Amino acid sequence: MQHPAELSPLGKTSAYVATYSPEQLFPIPRAPKWAELGLTADTLPYGGVDIWNCYELSWLLPSGKPVVAIGEFSIPADSPNIIESKSFKLYLNSLNQSVFESRDALVKVMISDLSAAAGKPVGVRLRTLDEVALDGIAPLRGHCVDELDVAIDHYDAPRADLLRCDANRQVEECLYSHLLKSNCPVTGQPDWGTVVIEYRGAALDHPSLVAYLVSFRQHADFHEQCVERIFLDLQRLLAPERLSVHARYVRRGGLDINPYRSTDYVNADNGRLVRQ
Repeated sequence: MQHPAELSPLGKTSAYVATYSPEQLFPIPRAPKWAELGLTADTLPYGGVDIWNCYELSWLLPSGKPVVAIGEFSIPADSPNIIESKSFKLYLNSLNQSVFESRDALVKVMISDLSAAAGKPVGVRLRTLDEVALDGIAPLRGHCVDELDVAIDHYDAPRADLLRCDANRQVEECLYSHLLKSNCPVTGQPDWGTVVIEYRGAALDHPSLVAYLVSFRQHADFHEQCVERIFLDLQRLLAPERLSVHARYVRRGGLDINPYRSTDYVNADNGRLVRQ
């Protein structure tokens, strides 16, 4: 079955347009992937957001002087569409030789373009490099499970059957792992990420979590769908009072994508990790 992204610029030779071109944006419906997980737009068991950070953003002032900035884009997790990453990059490149009256004027244009592609309002924040540098590297809360001694031989597809819990013991904890890896479903390029899991529910067996996360290693899917699958598998196992799954991915093409799914979503943290 053809993946929807195979109709996009992903994996193809593309002309890089340097003047404003919103038609570069290629939306991909979320509905087919939701259906694979047994979900619809009306039955999503989570709220959340996909935070994209852009480190290669530039445009021209009316004087002709270039400006550089770091962009933060927040796409609602229940938006009808995701935006294919290469098309996003092509759109951002189209700003390089385009004139905008001010930073606020560019933000207004980007909100309009990205919201039209996603099908719901998208948040846009542009910051100077100095502002972002002041944030530094964010520490991770919780307990890292990566040093556990676990025998692993499953790498090709997510294996929810590997997960174990103690249903007789209720806990509240935050766990994280840097071992998450999957592959782009079109190009096969690796996607590296750190995943943070925070929950209150049946006690999750930590070694089984490591084996489960590593089972994504050769799995082909987009960042957003990987996080949603992890959320659903843990929700079914733990029957939690609350659950959040947050992944921080390493950038490709000047963009990193950071999906966040939660039963009690309020605001997602966008602190950069050491690999970002």
